[in-house]
Amino acid sequence: MDQQIVPRRLFLRLLFIADGRSPIALNWIRYFLDRGDPVHLVSTFDCEPDPRFASYSFLPAAFSGLKAKANPGQTSPKRGNIRPAVQLRTLVRQWFGPLTLQASARRLTPLIERIDPDLVHAMRIPYEGMLGALALQSNKTPLLTSIWGNDFTLHAPATPLMGRLTRQALQRSDGLHSDCRRDVRLAQDWGFSSQKPAIVLPGAGGIQLDIFFPPHEPVSAPVVINPRGMRAYVNNAAFFKAIPLVLQRQPQARFLCAAMQNEPQARRWVEQLGVEANVDLLPSQTRSQMADLFRAARVAVSPSNHDGTPNTLLEAMACGCTPVAGDLESIREWIVSGENGLLVDPNDPDALASAILLALDQAELAERARSINTGLIAERAEYHSVMRRAEAFYRSLS
Repeated sequence: MDQQIVPRRLFLRLLFIADGRSPIALNWIRYFLDRGDPVHLVSTFDCEPDPRFASYSFLPAAFSGLKAKANPGQTSPKRGNIRPAVQLRTLVRQWFGPLTLQASARRLTPLIERIDPDLVHAMRIPYEGMLGALALQSNKTPLLTSIWGNDFTLHAPATPLMGRLTRQALQRSDGLHSDCRRDVRLAQDWGFSSQKPAIVLPGAGGIQLDIFFPPHEPVSAPVVINPRGMRAYVNNAAFFKAIPLVLQRQPQARFLCAAMQNEPQARRWVEQLGVEANVDLLPSQTRSQMADLFRAARVAVSPSNHDGTPNTLLEAMACGCTPVAGDLESIREWIVSGENGLLVDPNDPDALASAILLALDQAELAERARSINTGLIAERAEYHSVMRRAEAFYRSLS
């Protein structure tokens, strides 16, 4: 008797647990909205959802309801020293945020039962993956969890409860998505079974090469861009201290600092170091605006202390910038120092300045990095290729 052929399902019913304001999450989810899949979003932060979502729910977790709704194009509000403020908020959420998750999970469970998705995708462990694992304790719906850059290096070891919930989330997960091989290894250290499937893909779904592409001619002006904004795990203090050291040798150099226009600490650094004439503190940028800034720069600096694969790093590489980044295991999966970029101690202003000067001075290094990096992005990070692999991985789990 002939075996019955079962047609492949055209669409997937998907439920994402994510920060609905996040450009990284939204760029990934957009692929499935464009495909026409019935996509449901449970956002841990209030946002203005895409009208194509089959349903949208705002479900606060770990005090995320206290954060203001994102307004596209709005610059950061004026406030005090951002670094201590962000660090304090992170500590409060790490110590007390997990205590809120059981109540949130009780609200999420009936939502999942009503939607009956083919797959739940939690986009980050704290606190979306933790929330999904708690809500799915007695539900066999497949759970895919994404790892973001500091889930293991910053959050998991922060408190005993954070560690326990990280383990629970990984043990409940049926599959794992990471943007670097390092985090797959760390996930197994934290309880994810090596027998379960894992996939390594850029966190935002990859790079859209119709937006991020190199200029027709290499940039000749000494322009340096820092695209990271003010984050607790990015050592912008060292970056700004490196600027006058660069200007001693390259007095015409300009520094473009994205998403720092209304940050008082950035303004104080610029004034205290006397580099106002050479630094542009810019507002938050759209993706197209960021692409234009990358194409105007020769060097892109990412002075982070811990990271996965920063999407801004891949965007800068696609636009032909020479990357200068923190010497981290995850970054070494993309950059060979001296070949297609430079890796340094992100806490050392002298090392950052020396690397920036080397990247500005050595045309051969810049041309080699441009050639290697545009090829790497096309091969490993082109958006549609990445997302087709993601779709296939979804189907293997659902």
